[in-house]
This record gives sequence, structure tokens and C-alpha cells, in this order.
Amino acid sequence: MDNGYLRNSMAAFLQIAAVVLLVGLCLWIVAPFVTLVIWGVIIAVAIFPAHVRLAAVLGGREKLSASILILAGLLILVIPAWLMTESSVTAARSVAANMQDGAISISPPADRVADWPLIGKRVHSVWTQAAEDIEGLANQFQPQLMTIGEVVVKSIGATVLGVIQFIFSIFVAGALLLSAHSGYRASCTIATALAGERGNALTDMSIATIRSVSKGVVGVAIIQALLAALGLLLIGVPAAGIWAALVLVLAVVQLPPLLVLGPIAVWVFSVSDPVPATIFAIYAVFVSLCDSILKPMLLGRGMDIPMLVILIGAIGGALSAGLLGLFLGPVVLAVGYKILVEWMALHAPVESSAD
Repeated sequence: MDNGYLRNSMAAFLQIAAVVLLVGLCLWIVAPFVTLVIWGVIIAVAIFPAHVRLAAVLGGREKLSASILILAGLLILVIPAWLMTESSVTAARSVAANMQDGAISISPPADRVADWPLIGKRVHSVWTQAAEDIEGLANQFQPQLMTIGEVVVKSIGATVLGVIQFIFSIFVAGALLLSAHSGYRASCTIATALAGERGNALTDMSIATIRSVSKGVVGVAIIQALLAALGLLLIGVPAAGIWAALVLVLAVVQLPPLLVLGPIAVWVFSVSDPVPATIFAIYAVFVSLCDSILKPMLLGRGMDIPMLVILIGAIGGALSAGLLGLFLGPVVLAVGYKILVEWMALHAPVESSAD
């Protein structure tokens, strides 16, 4: 065998190995920041039209526009997160204080429940018995509940970490807004190198999908959670932040928030006057159904993303990356789904009609 061929082959092998090693080291170094950067890119792509309009209003000052959007994003994020954390800590302290004497007590329903027409006495009786049964069961499994409580405390810590990640992602999005045009050109160049002449079209489709899903799924879920938190705080429901967080999770995974707000509305009837309780019940139904109004406005036309894709993305993202993954998963999976559908349509065999 030619010695020159062997030398060239060995040199090529060493060069490829060096490149692979360098890429691997780079990925290993930036791995902790990949999720933050991806979510920052998604936020930047989603709010770029608003950035353009605001910059035009401000006389073309893009830095000021990006700063205002960053500040608005921080306010929208930090205030609900603070309320949720405070509510969670308060509820945890209440449970801990209730368990200090070695027993757990659950308050029975108010006597006014028995005055409800037709079913009041029956509901009061069933409710009282259920409270006693739950209390006895809780006291029986108190050690296990203590373990669950520790898990809940760790979950609160993980939620705080997720909020911190959100904050960093918002700053990343603000920086990306200032280089949006060069970023778009770089994306088109990479997509063209990978997909040929359809690279620009795939890039535009990915941008449209990100904006559609981030507004029509994540944005609607956040709006529903904020509305739910407002109603829960006004009516005085304990641990309002925790319930609002559950509403957020249900809305992201495309389940009706009424699964949480419905039982709370029943409880409100037992502790509040009929008029405010009725208003809250109507409000809870409105919050649960308002997605049918918001989604057609925000989801966009032509973005036929199956709800199963959104559900798998939300659950898989939450299991993989926690709170941030809950929002990141649906968007990333939706983009992957649209690209796969486009690729399959491009390479689908052409049906020939028989003569």
C-alpha cells in the first residue's frame, strides 16, 4: 500500500478526531446553558413583532424597546412567582404547625352548607364524613406524609430555580432582539446548508410555528393562570399561588383548569356568602373556557399542531427540564413536528392515475 496514502489517511483521521473532540468539549462546556439559550431564542422570536412596533413608536431606538420588553417580562414573571412562592411557604408552615402536636385536623364544612336547597343536608353529611375519613387516613400515614412534605419542599426549591432560569432567559432574549436580523440570516444559511433551496422556507415556517405555539399555548396558559390567581386572591382562597400553578400546568397540557377551580368553587360556597361565591363560580367557569376565545386570536392560521404533540411536549419537557421544560417542550416538539411533516410531504411519492 502506498505510504503517502497511509499518511494522508492517518492525518485525516487525526483531524476528524480533533474536530470531534473540540465539538464535544464545547458542547460539554455550554450544556448547562443550552436550555436557557433555547428558551431565550423562543422568547425573542415570539416577541420580535412587538419589538419592531415598539421601536418604531420610540423613533427607532431598538435598545430602549428591548429594555422595556425585558422589564415587562420580568414584572410579568417575578410578581406571580413571588406570590406563588409566598403562598407555598405559608401553606407549608401551616401544615407543619398542624402536625407538631402529632395529629392532623381537617376543618368540617360550614353549617351553611346544610341550608343549600334540595341537596344541602346530603352534601353536608357526605362532606363531613369525607373530612373525618381523610383526617383519619392522614393521621394513619403521617410518616409517609412527612416524606411527601419533604418532596414538596424540594419541589418549591426547584420551582424557584426554574424562575431564576426564566429570568436569565429573558435577558438572553433581550440581547438576541438587538441582533435579530443577523441571527435570521445565520439561521437561513445553516438551514440552506442542511436542506438546500428550501432552507429559507423551513426557517420561516419554524419562526411562524414558534410564534403560534408560544402565544396560542404557553401565552394562553399564562393568561389563564394569572386570571385564576387574581380570582383566588380576591376571594381569599388559602395557598392561592399553588392552585394558580396547578391551573398553569393543566392549561399547558391542554386540560381544563376547571378541574382545579371547580372543587375550589364548591369549597368557597361553604365558607362565603352566596353572592360572592356565585360570582367566583361564574368567574372560574369563564377562566376555564376563555381559552376557546384566546386561542383562535393567538394561535394563528394554518398552524394545525395536534394537541397530542403539545401534551407530549409539555409532559416530556417538564420531566426533562423541570419548570422551564414545561413551556419549552411544546414549542420545540411542535417545530420538530412541522419540519417532519414538511419533509415527508416533500419526499412523498407522486400518485399516478391509471389509464
